[in-house]
Amino acid sequence: MGRWNSCITFFCRVCLFMISGCTCIHGDAAMQQRSFSAGPTLRFLLFVVLAITGISAGLSFHASAQTPPSAASAERYILGPNDRIRLKVYGESDITGEYEIDNGGQVSIPLAGHIKAAGATTRQLEKSIASALAKGIVRDPRVNVEIAQYRPYYILGEVKKSGEYPYRNGLTVLDAVASAGGFTYRANENKVFLRRSGAGAEEILPLDAPVPVYPGDNIRIPERYF
Repeated sequence: MGRWNSCITFFCRVCLFMISGCTCIHGDAAMQQRSFSAGPTLRFLLFVVLAITGISAGLSFHASAQTPPSAASAERYILGPNDRIRLKVYGESDITGEYEIDNGGQVSIPLAGHIKAAGATTRQLEKSIASALAKGIVRDPRVNVEIAQYRPYYILGEVKKSGEYPYRNGLTVLDAVASAGGFTYRANENKVFLRRSGAGAEEILPLDAPVPVYPGDNIRIPERYF
């Protein structure tokens, strides 16, 4: 994709250079005739290239903006309150186990104390826990952290059973609605108000295509007015 965008940028610059060169008036009738005929053609080509560039950029953004957690992306997942982790400290069975991140974004680990987990990946949390344990009685701790359970999502509004629900990979808004007993008779089934975890405002999204749900999302199904 990067090489393709570079080629498009280079072609756009060439077109701009040629257009500016062709539109100069040199006092030569033949030159003016050639500029008159070449200008519109080059402008059209430049318009097509810019349109393709915009479309490809939009598609890239759309794809990257909708990547819910999966087995492949779990290591890049940013932990938050109510996520549950599975901790393994080799040779330390008393520390090994499952722990939940509290509302303050911390996780309490025996012999390590309260460790800030919110905002970190599992690999970063491993290093923080290992560093805290190394300051105590655990010599050269070997730590592994995995996600045991993602934090729940919330669905409100015109569904039959609003509330908190456990997250699962591949979840969409319509899946969430089904888990909540379906739409009420007053529901607007064409759009959804969605506030992503950590975001300050809701997005309004159409339901004519699958809308992915992420851990901690707040889903609100609006009422129809007709």
